[in-house]
Amino acid sequence: MDKSARRHRNQDSNPCIEESDGSQKCLDVNNYDKSMCSAYFQRYKNCRKYWHNIMVERRRNGVKPDMPTAEERQEILAEIGGKPY
Repeated sequence: MDKSARRHRNQDSNPCIEESDGSQKCLDVNNYDKSMCSAYFQRYKNCRKYWHNIMVERRRNGVKPDMPTAEERQEILAEIGGKPY
């Protein structure tokens, strides 16, 4: 696995692995008919947007690392009662 693929699969750097996997699995099951997977694509897009906003806010506030770790993300999601996307 190359460096880029490892980073994509890293829980600490990619908060949307679950949504990405769901989109890919939907495409596989539906013979790559994108129209059948729009809900999965939207969920992934909303996930990326949500965590991007968190990352921008942390960067603005000087919090390091910019992206919360997987453990921190679980705590954030628990505080708000689950995934907002």
